[in-house]
Amino acid sequence: MKLDITLFGALPFRRVSKTAKRQRRTHLKKTAPTVVTCPNCGATVAPHRACTKCGYYKGKEVIKVNKEEK
Repeated sequence: MKLDITLFGALPFRRVSKTAKRQRRTHLKKTAPTVVTCPNCGATVAPHRACTKCGYYKGKEVIKVNKEEK
């Protein structure tokens, strides 16, 4: 009986050690997004973006936002 080697595909020659695996995965981590507070209204926004709550960026109104009164 002859084994067909194409059934197995590519297999690793040696097992990867725990240290090597962990060194490879050191850069695969999640980071929290960077947020800043709007100096005009205090809402949290991404840096260098106009505030979606008040429409201000760097002390100037750049987006006209309709304020809904409750």
